[in-house]
Order: sequence, then C-alpha cells, then structure tokens
Amino acid sequence: MSYTEIERAPRAEIRDRQNERLRETVTRAYENVPFYRERLDDAGVDPDDVEGVDDLEALPFTTKADFRAEYPDGLFAVDDADVRRIHASSGTTGKPKIVAYTEADLDVWSEVVARCLVASGVEPGDTVQNAYGYGLFTGGLGLHYGIEELGATVIPIGGGATQRQVELLEDLEGDALCCTPSYSLYLAETAAEMGVDVRDLPVSTIIFGAEPCTDPMREEIEERLGVTGIDIYGLSEIIGPGVSNECHEAQNGLHVWEDHFYPEVIDPESGEVLPEGEEGELVLTTLTKAALPVLRYRTGDLTSLTSEPCECGRTMVRMDNVTGRADDLIVVRGVNLYPSQIEDVVLEFDAVAPHYRIDLHRDGALDRMELTIEREPNFDGEVEELRERVHARLSSVLSFTPDELVVADPGGIDRTEVGKVKRVYDHR
Repeated sequence: MSYTEIERAPRAEIRDRQNERLRETVTRAYENVPFYRERLDDAGVDPDDVEGVDDLEALPFTTKADFRAEYPDGLFAVDDADVRRIHASSGTTGKPKIVAYTEADLDVWSEVVARCLVASGVEPGDTVQNAYGYGLFTGGLGLHYGIEELGATVIPIGGGATQRQVELLEDLEGDALCCTPSYSLYLAETAAEMGVDVRDLPVSTIIFGAEPCTDPMREEIEERLGVTGIDIYGLSEIIGPGVSNECHEAQNGLHVWEDHFYPEVIDPESGEVLPEGEEGELVLTTLTKAALPVLRYRTGDLTSLTSEPCECGRTMVRMDNVTGRADDLIVVRGVNLYPSQIEDVVLEFDAVAPHYRIDLHRDGALDRMELTIEREPNFDGEVEELRERVHARLSSVLSFTPDELVVADPGGIDRTEVGKVKRVYDHR
C-alpha cells in the first residue's frame, strides 16, 4: 500500500518531475530571495542554465549559518501576507532558524507525513498518540496534520506528562505512538514503575525521530515495548518531519519523498558528491516549497543513499538510518569518534541500561573524557566487574577509551521528557 502513485512510479517519471520542479525552484529562489540571487550570481549560474538535477553540483550550498545570518525572514520567497504559519528550531546554539509555510506548503507537509504514516503501517481509522512537542517545534503539528490527512485519529498529548501518556495508551488503545527514541524508553521505565507492562498495551508501532537512533537502540526499543520501531526523518529547514520514512515491510532505510526533496550525499570536508552507497553528509534541495525554497542544504547528518529495489515496491531512493551528525564528532587528544560508536558498545551489555552521558573536560593542555553508564535495575552482579567488562570492550572496539568510566545506579542519568536527549556535555 502507498499513499500516492508517485511512490511506486518508474525512476524516469520521478526524474522528469524532479527536473521540472528544480527549474521552478531555482527560478523562484533567484527572483524572490536576494540571498540566492547574490549566491547564484557569484557562482556564475543563471536560472536558465539549470535544466535538471544533473546541474545541481553547480549550485552553491546553503548552511545553518546562512539561516542565522538571514534571521528572521531573509530567506523567505513570499510576502508576509502569503505566510500561513511560522515555525522555528530550538536555537540552543544561537539564533533560531525561522521557517515559513504558505497554504500550499502546509498541504504538501500533510501529504508527505501521511505517506510516512502509511509506510509505517498506520491505516485510516487507526488511533495515533502524538507525543512530540507542539508549538514552534515542527514535530508536534507536523505529525498532527499528517495523521488527520490520512484519516486516522490523533491524540494530541504532546511531550511530557509520561504517566498520563501511559494511561491514555492503556485507556484509548492507541495503535501507534509518535515520539523520540529516548522518550520511548523512558515511557517504558515509567510504565514499569506504575505496574504496567508496556508490552501488554495495544500499541504496536512506534514512529520515532528527532534524534539519531542506532540499530542496537532500535532493537532495545522493540524488545522493551513489544512494538515495531519505525524511523521518520525531517528537519525544520526543509519542511519538518516527513522528508523520509522507513517502510514497515523492510525496515531497511528510509524512503526519501524525492518528488518534493532531492537528496545528495557529499564528502563533509571537500563538498564533493559521493557515489551511491558511500557514507557522507546528507544535502537536501526542496522542490516544491513556496515560502522557503532551499538549495543544497547541508544537513550535517551522516548517511548513505541507495536506489536498490525495496521489497515494499516503492521506487524512491532510500537513505540509511542517521546514526550521527558531522558536527557531533568528538575530538579528544587528536582522536575522532562519534557518540553512536559508544552507544553501539554500551548496548551490547544486557546489564547496562540504554542511557549514557559523555562529559569532556580539559586538564591543563590535555583533554579528558568521562563516560557515565547506568546499570539495569535487575543487575545483581559486582558493579566493578561490570565496569571492567565494559571498559575492556570499549578498548577493543574504539580508537580512544574514556579516562573515567562511571557505572551509575538505575535512574542515575537524567531522562528527557520533552525535546531531544542530550548525550554530550563539553566543559572545555
């Protein structure tokens, strides 16, 4: 089952639609956004030079810094009177990135989220509990209108109120839950404290996003909650949730809705486009956004692309699950590693809870890393022995091991009820 015919269209038909829409997008950006007019002129590119996606590499990149430099509305391509909604990023590292939507943009957003829900196994008439935050964050309202577009019932509980979340899942018998991967595990812990086995609840699907989720983390979620875990991907600068989604038939990469968003993968250092199958930084170009057309946006997310046939029958390219970000790279005493590499090791141990915290310090001229993990409540062995086993495994897998490894008691690492979980605390 698919939501629209284009999801299963021949690749040549998809490419024709992409080419036509890219030409329109470049022209719209050039004529209505001074930022893009200047960038394209500097690159020596006239909109008439762009015949299709094969010409994308001639276009300049757009970055987070550009969004912040053009704050609040320097990248808008329409008059204020044509804007129907404003959203924004969290702005935790500076000015928030302001994004806008016309009526047509909102229709597209609802459609692509509905596609994601169908790919996840949700059907019209199902009940979906939406535990993403409402407000300026795109997650809550993005999923909300997509659920309604599909013809499913939405429970708009938003983030937090975890005991209430469990009660509603129990009482209203929701079929699916939308939340971050870390929150789903916290919900399972809370349910256990309430005397509720979350695996006995009717919910059968969790659609998680907004945070990287490794395969071991997905396995942990599926086992603890007795559900199928489906990855949804999106970002505010492009549209919000709904850029791509796993299909429940294969759970093997996220189908990018290529008729609306064109994906590339580049070398994060050189900016060169990488061949299919090679991991690099995901770059996205909007093909239908009216209020905020975006050309070659560097997402910072690390993934790869494949056009290999999928068992679900969809023909749109798939991106691998995002397990980290280019800017999440930790450099400690000249050694590079990603938090996801540590997560993979931590989740190998049944005695260790799926929570961890990395603290980076500087003693004089030297960097120091402290890793805190948490033992499972039912662990009855020696904590020091567990610490030594985890440390030995880290040493054998990683090129750098923590200077200090702390095993905390159950609940010793703070949980995140609302918003994205924070794993790394850099005190340097």
